Amino acid sequence: MSLDIEGNPAPHVGGTITVSGLRLSRGSRPVLRGVGLVVVPGEVCALMGVSGAGKSTVLRAIAALEPFDAGEIAIGDARLAPGPLPPQSRLRDVRRRVGMVFQAHSLFEHLTALENVTLAPMHVLGWTREKADGVARGLLAAMGVAHRVDALPRQLSGGEAQRVAIARALAPDPATLLMDEPTSALDPARRGALGETLRALAAEERGLLVATHDVEFARAHCDRVLVLAEGEVVEQGPAREVLDSPSHPATRALLVVESGGGRSSPR
Repeated sequence: MSLDIEGNPAPHVGGTITVSGLRLSRGSRPVLRGVGLVVVPGEVCALMGVSGAGKSTVLRAIAALEPFDAGEIAIGDARLAPGPLPPQSRLRDVRRRVGMVFQAHSLFEHLTALENVTLAPMHVLGWTREKADGVARGLLAAMGVAHRVDALPRQLSGGEAQRVAIARALAPDPATLLMDEPTSALDPARRGALGETLRALAAEERGLLVATHDVEFARAHCDRVLVLAEGEVVEQGPAREVLDSPSHPATRALLVVESGGGRSSPR
């Protein structure tokens, strides 16, 4: 799958995601206690952990959707610092480099698939309608939903809505893509198709960070796994190595929990 379509913006700005010493509290409750991670262009990384481990919070901090208390986030040469989020005008460079696909897709219910994809490029990036329309149609075709351009979100299946959400995130041609629990509403066939899509995006030298508790998906489609527990990354390495031979108690506990849900267990 190639997303280098006519009318697309310039090739996406490269950049490695580097997170160091990330700390975040909600009131008196620490959520992240010094998270560090690196995602390089061309790889798919799974951020794993039990529910409530802070996976979504890490993604939201990287996407400049949630402020943090200490540490640093870098996407290429764009930097985020601790403290309140800066004005939107100063976040444009970060937002240009990072695309976010939410667990619930978060499509605008009153807009068609095409309108969902063109909205941000037109109103945030200042593209003409013609340019935004051309890019959006190309992305929707690449995602296999060209025939659904005029459908409203309520008319889409779960897999179709997800692919529209991915197209929307890719419209500004970001260097990195963040995904929050992307397999939660997918059947096995769609999970496999999603994995193929992520591999194709990585082949275009994008970095992908996927928050998930889906062990089999991570084993089959991700290059590396990072395990988050009690606000810290406690284990990381090649996906099959970490998931088949875990060394940290938190990783083993995660695999036991998922085994109880009928998904996987250490081999």
